[in-house]
Amino acid sequence: MKKLGRLLTAMVTPFNEDGRVDYGQAKKLALALLDSGSEGVLVVGTTGESPTLIREEELQLFSEVKSAVGDRGAVIAGTGSNSTAEAKAATKEAERTGVDACLLVVPYYNKPTQEGYTNTSRLLLRVLACPVSRIMCLIGLALC
Repeated sequence: MKKLGRLLTAMVTPFNEDGRVDYGQAKKLALALLDSGSEGVLVVGTTGESPTLIREEELQLFSEVKSAVGDRGAVIAGTGSNSTAEAKAATKEAERTGVDACLLVVPYYNKPTQEGYTNTSRLLLRVLACPVSRIMCLIGLALC
């Protein structure tokens, strides 16, 4: 697995005035962040408008940003969802775009029990090739 670096920046998703994703500006933003000292970028996390994008837009963002960044830094795809099946499908598709890692969130709207978080995490870990980060202070529960 590629080393992701110590300073990773969550990108916003730029839009054109007509509301479409501005892929050119997204690539420029990713490169500017790397030029400013970031060692990698998170594309389509919650900061990057993940709830408002459709899958095709997300995949194109992952692909275009990875193409622009190349080996200069890590590209992490935000593929989390309140739906375990959706998170699994989104992550598998994102992995095919060449991103270096994927970031999944635990279901934040439905608020499952500890057992629910554990079952979701174990299911995803069995089928996906992505690193896991646990930020206990945000969810207050262990993932696995």
